[in-house]
Amino acid sequence: MNTSTIDRYSLKHYTRLMISFFGSLLVLTIYQYTTLYFKGVVDVIFGTSFLIAIVHQIGFTSLIGVILAFPFNFWENLRPRYGFNLISAILLLLLIIEAMLISYFCTALVPLGSDLLGYSFNDIQMTIKNSGGISWMLPVALVAIIGMFYGFYKVTSKHYHHISKMYPFTIILFSMFMATLFIEGKPINHNKTQYLALNLYDTSTEDTSYNSDVEYPLIKSKPIENVLGDYFELKEEKPNIVFIMVEGLGRDFVGEGAEYGGFTPFLDSLTTRSLYWENCLSNTGRTFGVLPSLLGSLPFGKSGFMELEKYPNKLTLFSILKNNGYHTSFYQGTNSSFDNVDRFLQSENVDFVLDKSGFGNKYQMQEEDAAGTSWGYPDKELFKKSMSLPRAAEQPRMEVYMTISTHEPFLPPNQDFYEAKVAKILDQGSYEGKVERVIEKNENVFATLLYTDNALKYVLEEYKKQPNYDNTIFVITGDHRLIPIPQRNNISRFHVPLIMYSPLLKKTKKMSAVNSHFDVTPTLLALLEAKYELKTPKEVAWMGNALDMSEEFRSIKNIPLMRNKNELKEFVDGEKLYSDGSVYSLDENMDLGSTFGGSKSESKMQSFKAMNAYVTNNNKIIPNDLAVFTVKEEKFTDSETIWINSVYNGQDSDKGYFIARDLAFDKKFDKALLLCKYILSDVPSHIDTKILMGRVNVWQGNYDTSIKLLNECIKMNPNYIDSYAALFDVYFWSERSKEALELIKTVQENSASAHEIEDKIERARNQARKKRITAFLDKIKNTDTETAINSFESE
Repeated sequence: MNTSTIDRYSLKHYTRLMISFFGSLLVLTIYQYTTLYFKGVVDVIFGTSFLIAIVHQIGFTSLIGVILAFPFNFWENLRPRYGFNLISAILLLLLIIEAMLISYFCTALVPLGSDLLGYSFNDIQMTIKNSGGISWMLPVALVAIIGMFYGFYKVTSKHYHHISKMYPFTIILFSMFMATLFIEGKPINHNKTQYLALNLYDTSTEDTSYNSDVEYPLIKSKPIENVLGDYFELKEEKPNIVFIMVEGLGRDFVGEGAEYGGFTPFLDSLTTRSLYWENCLSNTGRTFGVLPSLLGSLPFGKSGFMELEKYPNKLTLFSILKNNGYHTSFYQGTNSSFDNVDRFLQSENVDFVLDKSGFGNKYQMQEEDAAGTSWGYPDKELFKKSMSLPRAAEQPRMEVYMTISTHEPFLPPNQDFYEAKVAKILDQGSYEGKVERVIEKNENVFATLLYTDNALKYVLEEYKKQPNYDNTIFVITGDHRLIPIPQRNNISRFHVPLIMYSPLLKKTKKMSAVNSHFDVTPTLLALLEAKYELKTPKEVAWMGNALDMSEEFRSIKNIPLMRNKNELKEFVDGEKLYSDGSVYSLDENMDLGSTFGGSKSESKMQSFKAMNAYVTNNNKIIPNDLAVFTVKEEKFTDSETIWINSVYNGQDSDKGYFIARDLAFDKKFDKALLLCKYILSDVPSHIDTKILMGRVNVWQGNYDTSIKLLNECIKMNPNYIDSYAALFDVYFWSERSKEALELIKTVQENSASAHEIEDKIERARNQARKKRITAFLDKIKNTDTETAINSFESE
């Protein structure tokens, strides 16, 4: 583009920019439909849906054209070329945003909406990295978008004489935009940037005022019915309870009649030997909500319960069972700080937490993706690690697993083997049409399902070797349905199996009634309370009720469903589903049909939203006297808070750690410890901060406190060498050579990086030798030489 002879860009040049913008959106739309076609999501590229998408892109272009025309004219009149350069930059930015949102949609199969507000920058960064990653393709894509935009602009110069004056063109643009408002669109054919902006606006302006005089609306007035009592032969000792929450385990993949059946043979067989609810709903469409819903029957808050800045008083299965003598534990192969899992578990005083940091060097992490990142440890490694941990036979246990393998980027161990099994199942099965195409184009997804199913078979076999296996209840369910596989309708992503297996079962049964994760904890507690004298609050506050045990299909519950963080757009009202402003009937196959009279369903959802906001924002789930564990919060004075905010904004815990470290190096120990406490109150699993607290304490002479903190760090992450390095220093300075020698064995067993602190290990050995020699010489002074030698050799 030669601009040397142009003093001022005219509205004709602006029109060419807008045409170039639309041309680029057209290419991005083709990219979207092509990607979805090769993933087996859509049947054709250039169909009716594509044409509707083009109309919406025209509408978006028209809207942007009307909005930006005035600043273009203003800046061009003020100073030539400024308006042109500004609008070009804005249009390029919009194209880059649209390209990123389309890429997200092609992966998640749902557009990014107001749920964006529910994720921190670190969460978004981690999700992108572990879902395919940020690789060399990103700069290539940016260059391609810029080249495409200016390429279209250059092409339009050949047709310069056809471009009319701006005034009538503005009218045309505005008319096109108005026309698109009356053309119905779905997420697939919306402009993704416009969809995001409208969702953010709707969420921020939504009225959730609570109009009721009931202070604690979730308090149950009647006890929960014991619907499981006829199915279990409970022993005198309380049973162990084991939850396995399987990433992406949708009903479409498990059990009789599954649309994509055949890839979970073990679970399929387990459904016939269990209590099996085939029409269970996860209350959230992503992992962020499964823990509070399944184990606490808790409301959502604005962006998911675990995202609340301050947790209200609550009851969960963790706290109630711990208060009744249970040992509670949680196992996952990923980072527990993601989605604030660590913070939630800490608030429930969970006895033991295993996450990605605690595996040691005996276990193999999931293979890295193209971007060189890994979520953590695959499912079988998770189960192997948990099975290696000691379990007391005399204490009942509540154990909770969260798996990860069946998540993007779908890289199971021994992938070739499992993909060959997928091909064999396809050849021998009766798949046809779209289902067959989807499986063929997503063989890595179905290979991972086979791997995870095999891992589940392994762990249930291994549990037979654990204490009191015959007195254990297993609960297996999905956190939501697999995202990358196309779903049949708006309720599919929530539709998961619920399997309750146990050697204590007297009989098995398949239930077709619609239930949700909200109903699981109340139902299990009703079973235990009927047999044992449990210490439980006089009143409880559950979102759910007893599980519906009907063998025939029926839907009689009101079930709110949060699609993504910040997006509560679905609500089951008996046999109706309210979704995105439309109401559908729900049938026995969990298919949706048209219906009438949706205003009542919408009103129920709005009432729930108001109540949900009220109880979570005002600490009105349960009063203090009903809570098993009241929420413990680190207290900071007003002056401390002001100082903390002056040095750290609370957005990046790593940055906060470095600030605290610098303060410690400057010998401002009190301020360093204050900032460390603040960081850990928000991110309890930030191990570097905890190690720093241990070091600062020893620098202040608080040896016992330092040793306690550093041992907690080693328990948290047995593989992390910095914890050992710090503890070796403490033992050396406090002359605890015996403990140091024991630490040598521990670090060599647990950490692959023991060689990095060989100098500290050798220093500990030398200190122990000197101590023994000194003790030997002292004994010679006080006893005969032969006795001293014998004593020295025995040591």
